[in-house]
Formats: sequence, C-alpha cells, structure tokens
Amino acid sequence: MTNSAYANKSTVAQIRQRFDNDVERFANLETAQSSTVDAPLALELITSAAAATNPHASHFLDVGCGAGNYSLKLLQKLPHRDVTLIDLSQPMLDRASERVQAVSNGRIHTHQSDIRELELGDNQFEIIMAAAVLHHLREEAEWTAVFQKFYRALKPGGSIWISDLVTHTAEAIEQMMVERYGRYLTDLKDQAYRDHVFAYIAAEDTPRPLLFQLDLLRQVGFVQAEILHKNSVFAAFGAVKPGVKE
Repeated sequence: MTNSAYANKSTVAQIRQRFDNDVERFANLETAQSSTVDAPLALELITSAAAATNPHASHFLDVGCGAGNYSLKLLQKLPHRDVTLIDLSQPMLDRASERVQAVSNGRIHTHQSDIRELELGDNQFEIIMAAAVLHHLREEAEWTAVFQKFYRALKPGGSIWISDLVTHTAEAIEQMMVERYGRYLTDLKDQAYRDHVFAYIAAEDTPRPLLFQLDLLRQVGFVQAEILHKNSVFAAFGAVKPGVKE
C-alpha cells in the first residue's frame, strides 16, 4: 500500500492528544478496555503466557503501555522485575510509572516515543508485550520494521505477546465480524457509543489480519507462534525467539 492510502488517517500527534486526555479511563484493570471484546481475558492470557514462557525474566518491555495495566498484571505473576514502558502519551507514561513503582522495587525506564522511531537495542528483554498499539502501524514496511525491531530487542529464548484489533482477508467474514462487534458495543452501551468507537477506529487505526501478523512473526525469525484467544475482531497471540543452540 502507498502512503496515499493513509492520507485521511489521524496523525501521531492527534492520536497522542486523544490518549493524553483519557488517562484515568485506562487506569483500571477491570474496565479500562471495555470497548475491547474479552479484554480482561486477553490481559490474563497474555501475562500468563509471558510468565509461563519466561518465568526467570528479569526485564520486560511494555509497548503502548497506556496507564500500565499489562505491566501491573505481569508483575503480579513475576514480581519486582525491571520494566521499560513506552507510550506516545506522557500523561499515560506518568500514570503507568506511578502505578508500577507502587508495587515493584524493580527499575523502571520510560520512553515517550513512537515505537517506529525508538531504538530498542539488541538482546535487552526477555518479554515484550504490545497491547492495543500495533493497529496504528500503516504501511507493510512499518509492520516489518517494527517486528524486526522486536526480534532484535529480545534475548534468545525471549517471547513477544500481542493483544490487538485484527481484520480478516475474506470480505464476507470481515463484514460478519464487524457486525458482531457492533452488536457488542451497542449492548455494552448504545448505538451512539457503537458509532463513536467505529468513528475513531476509522480515523486512527489500520489493523492487519491475525494470519498476516503470525506469518510476519515467523518471517522475521520467531518460532512457536501461538494463538491464545480470538473473538470477533480481537486476538491475543505471540511467539518465541529461538534460544542459543548448544
């Protein structure tokens, strides 16, 4: 796809501003992502998979950390680890850092940045989590570059876990899933809320199919790709970086 395909999408600055103004809504482990189908389940599965795969992890990365819910949940399972938090929004970062500091004596590093722009280094983390953030990537080249960056940043044997909005390649299936999601939003609140959520998805987001992302994980070098959960237009999944060969 060309840049012109995304000409009408929100800019990074516009997306940042929306999240700057919505910190407290996201600072709740139970209700922060009510617009996401099965959000509490995805949170539990992602953090449980990370802890089970890398139980001796000393340092993990939370990309698009928001107010820190995924880090807090993982720290319940792997206490007092070092945490690196990345988010576009400084108010979100401040809130996440405050909440993590209250429950952990591990080191906390924060970066107010776009993941496309930030250098992560090599072999820095045992775990990477990216929840509700990668759908802001645009061209396929950006997706590839970011997944390659994640692969390099993980230590051998480390794992990445993603929870996000996804699309479907079959048009009929995509329409069916979007309609199901619309009914979920309407039942959650009302049709006005459904229209509000659909409007900011249309303005801001460019999600990709689950299979595209699993294939890309394998393409950049990950193995043992796993689908933890999928419901409607949301999925939780991940993969492992190969360990050091003996």
